[in-house]
This record gives sequence, C-alpha cells and structure tokens, in this order.
Amino acid sequence: MGKARGGPVPVVVMGLGFIGQEIARSVLSSPEVTLVGAVDISPQLTGRKLSELIGDPAAAVRISGDLATAVGRAQGAVLLHATGSRLPQVAEQILEAVQLGMHVVSTCEELAFPYLKHEELAQRLDEAAARGGVSILGTGVNPGFVLDRLIALAGQVCGPVRHLRAERVVDARTRREALQRKVGGGLTEAQFDEMVEKEQLGHVGLLESAALAALGLGLDCDDFEEEIAPVVAEEDITGGAFVVKAGRVAGISQTAVGLEEGQERVRLELTIALGAEPQRDRIVIDSEPRLELEIKGGVAGDRATANLLVNAAPRVAAAEPGLLTVLELPSGR
Repeated sequence: MGKARGGPVPVVVMGLGFIGQEIARSVLSSPEVTLVGAVDISPQLTGRKLSELIGDPAAAVRISGDLATAVGRAQGAVLLHATGSRLPQVAEQILEAVQLGMHVVSTCEELAFPYLKHEELAQRLDEAAARGGVSILGTGVNPGFVLDRLIALAGQVCGPVRHLRAERVVDARTRREALQRKVGGGLTEAQFDEMVEKEQLGHVGLLESAALAALGLGLDCDDFEEEIAPVVAEEDITGGAFVVKAGRVAGISQTAVGLEEGQERVRLELTIALGAEPQRDRIVIDSEPRLELEIKGGVAGDRATANLLVNAAPRVAAAEPGLLTVLELPSGR
C-alpha cells in the first residue's frame, strides 16, 4: 500500500438509488472521509440538495448531473460508485473518474474480479488507472467480503486447503422490495427460467467470489461453473413487500463451483428467498486444521456494503495505482 494522506479523504457518491443513499449516510458517519459531491443522472434529482433525499441536514451538497461538476477542484478524491452490476455497462463512468484524477471504489459486482469475464476490459482499466496514478476497486458484502475476503483471511491459519464450502442464506423479507423482485419473488417457475435465461434474474458476482476465494486460499482452479434454480414456496409466505402464493417462486438458490482438473475445490451456495432460514453465513475449510465459521443471522447486506465502500476509500486512496481486488486491502482499518 502507498502512504496514507493527511486528513479526511474527499469522496463523491455516484448513483443515488437505495444503496447509494446508504453509502451517503455511511460517509456522514465516518471521520475518515468527507462528502464533497453527489451525482445522479435522474432529472428528478439533479439540482436538489442531497439532504432532502436522505433526510440528514449534514448532506449539504447539491446533486449534480455530471461527475466533473460534482468533484470540482477536490484533489485525491474517491468516487464511491453505485450505478450497476455489469462491468461493460459502467466501465465508461469509471474511466471518466480516472481521467478526472479520481480513485474509484464501486459496488459493481463484476469489478470485484473482472479478469474472470472481462479480461480485456480489466486490462484497460488497470492501464488507465496506472497512467492516472489512481486505484480502482470493486467491493461489497458479496462479492467483496463474506464469500471471498473473509474466507481468504480465515485461510491464513490453515495448511494446504483441500476443499472450501461456504453458504449464505438470506431471508429476502428482511431486505427492500426491489431485491425481493430481483430474486424472482412471486413469479411462476416458467417466468423465472425465462428471466434467468435473459440474465435478468440471479445474483451477479457469485462466480467472481468463487475465483477470489480460490485465489485467496491458494487453490489453482482452472474452471468455474454456475447454476441458478428457483426456491418454490410450499405454502403462502407473508411478511414481505407482497404475499408469495404456494407454488410460486420465493427466491433463488445459486451455486458457483471452482474446479481443478475436473475436481471440485470450491463450492459457494447462495440462497436469497422470502422465508429462507436459518439466515446465516457459514464457511467450512477442509484443511489442517479444519476450520468452520458461522455468523448467525448473516451479515446485513445493504448497510454492510455501504460501510465496506466507505471504509475502503482511504485505503484505496493510499494504494499503489492500478486495478485492485479486495485481497490486496489491509485486513484492518
């Protein structure tokens, strides 16, 4: 890592949907960063004070429609970026920030380990960041922590790893309605299958987590596979933003597997469904010693993601230039 700068790091929040608003709130509670700007392309938001949107008078900045206006003359600023999950859709936004001399910490799931699906684009981002003397990082609760970085940290006490199995179970009723819809809540199985085929459903980033976990544990996986299946309600499920009738889809069951010469070495299992239980994050590393960790109730996703971005900002600002993964961040603050 490079040298830490003096004083709070200036940050700009881009994308003011639910997660972007959570990021802004987290910024205001952190002594390590200071909010200098906010960006959203929505005409309904441009020009408004951020304080009106998030209900905190400390957020006195006005929402800009473009990044250059939002960052102004702030030097060494970090863009906290939350506009999309697919790297090709957001890459130009990231490159614009780099051209403005900004570091980037993004919720874009494919950016967590872009070499897996977008090697050429990853190389382009790395070279642009190196030329600009800034750093780029993709992170979040998953990918970015529970099913990759936390696993790599736990693996530091292990000898050679034979196999990793990790699971994350989330009751979607505890999350916002948009996520309940995103995992297919209320659909028929036929509708679910059609939307999965069009890549309109499912959790983006599980394969990236599998690749990061393998790298962090020293496993040489040469192939990764993914499956997405519906979780079907056996009875009516209430307590969410809507009722899921028996026989309808309650959510997703998604699996990512890392293989080495055809042998399974990594298995990540993610269930996000209305009524899923028990909520937990569980990691089992088959090694010497064997290690089993469980977080009862699981790590709360939305606020955890916001905190991860904000806590990463000063570390990324102090890092060597280029495209980073979460495995290159210090384990503590």
